[in-house]
Amino acid sequence: MGAAEAQWERSDSPSSNVGELWPTRVLLAEDDPDLRILLADTLRQDEYKVLEAKDGEQLLDLVASQLLYPRGSPGILDLIISDIRMPGPNGLWALATLRHMDWVTPFVVITAYSDANTRAEAERLGAAAFMPKPIDLEVFRATVNNLAGPATPTLGPRDRHVHRNRV
Repeated sequence: MGAAEAQWERSDSPSSNVGELWPTRVLLAEDDPDLRILLADTLRQDEYKVLEAKDGEQLLDLVASQLLYPRGSPGILDLIISDIRMPGPNGLWALATLRHMDWVTPFVVITAYSDANTRAEAERLGAAAFMPKPIDLEVFRATVNNLAGPATPTLGPRDRHVHRNRV
């Protein structure tokens, strides 16, 4: 599914009324379908709104689609979680690209390759957290809550993260 086909529910559209409840949104990019399902289901159980990407290309397409939302819109992402090694652009490349564009949404890196150099590179690029696989679900939940805030909907508009130079 491409970015154009990925849709939030109708109530999540940019035309939603100010004052509506807007759930906390998380974009999850993981090429292992079993792990992606496990992590997405965990987030949904905690009542986060989850958008899934199966590879680096879809991750970047979905992030680029966020540029269509006006500042303070309910469609804006609160957190991005990405595997490092996956088909297409890898997670570190995606993180570097977003930071180069002054995108400040917290970015969590997950990886089976947690050597010191990879961790140092993720930190240098501005990763908010680095999580080695296998993922401890309680640590995962706590990290998401700490970085994105509670899943409990909040009243909009929201400008917590996104992009420093957006109007």
